[in-house]
Amino acid sequence: MITLTIDGKTVRTESGTTVLNAARGAAIEIPTLCHHESLPPYGSCRICLVEVTQRGRTRLVSSCTLPVAEGMEVNTKSEKVMRIRRMLAELFLARCPDSKVIRELAAQFNVTKSRFRKPVGEPSSIVGEEGCILCGMCVRLCDDVLKIGALSFEGRGGGRRVTTPFGEPSDVCMTCGACSSICPTGAIEHHRIWEHVPQRIPFEFEEGLTHRKPIYIPFAQAVPRVPVIDKHTCMHFKTNGCKVCEDNCEAKAIRHAQEDEMVELDVGAIVVATGFQLFDARQLVRYGYGRFDNVLSALEFERISHASGPTGGKVLKKDGTPPQSVAILHCIGSRDENYQKYCSRVCCMYSLKFAHLIREKTHADVYNFYIDMRAFGKGYEEFYKRLLAEGVYFIRGKAAEVTDAAESPEEKGKLIVIGEDTLLGLTRRIPVDMVILSTGIKPAQGAEELARLLSLSCTQGQFYLEKHPKLAPVDTASDGIFLAGACQGPKDIPDAVAQGAAAAAGALALIDGGKVVLEPITSEIDEKLCAGCKICIASCPYVAIEFDEEKKISRVIEELCKGCGTCVAACPSGAARQRNFEDVQIYAEIEGILHPETEPVLRE
Repeated sequence: MITLTIDGKTVRTESGTTVLNAARGAAIEIPTLCHHESLPPYGSCRICLVEVTQRGRTRLVSSCTLPVAEGMEVNTKSEKVMRIRRMLAELFLARCPDSKVIRELAAQFNVTKSRFRKPVGEPSSIVGEEGCILCGMCVRLCDDVLKIGALSFEGRGGGRRVTTPFGEPSDVCMTCGACSSICPTGAIEHHRIWEHVPQRIPFEFEEGLTHRKPIYIPFAQAVPRVPVIDKHTCMHFKTNGCKVCEDNCEAKAIRHAQEDEMVELDVGAIVVATGFQLFDARQLVRYGYGRFDNVLSALEFERISHASGPTGGKVLKKDGTPPQSVAILHCIGSRDENYQKYCSRVCCMYSLKFAHLIREKTHADVYNFYIDMRAFGKGYEEFYKRLLAEGVYFIRGKAAEVTDAAESPEEKGKLIVIGEDTLLGLTRRIPVDMVILSTGIKPAQGAEELARLLSLSCTQGQFYLEKHPKLAPVDTASDGIFLAGACQGPKDIPDAVAQGAAAAAGALALIDGGKVVLEPITSEIDEKLCAGCKICIASCPYVAIEFDEEKKISRVIEELCKGCGTCVAACPSGAARQRNFEDVQIYAEIEGILHPETEPVLRE
């Protein structure tokens, strides 16, 4: 138990209790707005300030966030505390004069009106003086912290106001939005400071559905889970000011002067797991993605339906209401001769998952426009039949167009999906509230450059080619390089997890072995015949040939050579040849096959 003194009264309470709760337990009331709907849970209103004396030091602290400590002395009604509470009450009243909660709180301190609020009807300043309380927070932040200086005070006494230099829109303003975010009255009007509206930073992980700050954590499960600073949007890198985050970091973990650096590592194996990117549905203008608010990509809907997403897992339209009908269009970009000829494999199943979630959360009508239903995995066909029983509509035929051209009052405000039903032989016209585009999978950005760097072969669609589809599905032709996940081809989560485990096991087995076993068929170059033309060096896909500047000849690095024979075929002087695969050996095999004694065996 902890013993402390509150307003001269000895109080005993459990460790970890806040001063606010300890005072309540002792029947000592401290005003607070904690848990008010317009504020975060704790520590925002500051109206619960108390004077705390501890270890000979007296300070003002918010009682709702301060844990009790042994021997602490708390004064909840000192003259300084009451003066600050009255001023805070006036500020609250200036900001929210019509709030019943604020008026009742202000009445506790005999505050019935705010002396900070400017009379309505006075000439308006650049920042909307009718609501300005002349606190100066915007001026100080813009000038002292951000080093921009787009705002300043003008005049004295009752005519004092916040404005821009010369009272004209300022081209110095960077529309960062800091002044409006800190203004306690919401008086800032950006169009009066500068014609541009502050651009919010879209959160990449949430597909731009929400916004982030210049300093942020990429996503909740990021490893390592530490914040990063976006140099392109951070005001410190734009103005050489604003080190608020660095000044407030108790761990002193922020260094704005830190530069990017290249780190070279010697490794024994490489696991390539570059992932994938989704097909950009904006290329197919007819589906309205980017033009209509409620046409979503698959990944956008994935974030919306997720419990940690921007809507808390609720399926909502842009206007915040749940949809009554939803269309899911399969194979957007996939199985298309003009874009991706291959099947993306996972689209059918995640479309079925979306249909199930929509039915479960909104009971809306769901229409699936599909070409073929490819439920390939364990339990997938059963899941498809389950959705049929749940009442999901399946229309066999690829949707042709999404439009908002209503032909009847019932279609007004709806999205119209037009497509052919090949089973009925009819063209369907279905009005819906939301359209989800099941976009296909393509290699990650930069995959081609990495393939050239690591000498990886590619298949259709520029996915990486494995060494053997059955015997070595995670190995590549280059020893020590393994493939994991969708870089090798479209695949679902179970397959990606299994392949990742196999790639890790292959890399560990290679490193743990301590030595590498080479294939016996490798190339070699006869120094007497080599003319030093370097054609073999340019043609080798594994960078296994180097040039000896002293002897002016090429040499094969046996550890890197895979015996493909490209250099042998390209060498104009015949200096390059393959061990254990020379002409005399091939001729001997042919003679052995054609020998009379072998004919009966061949006939059998």
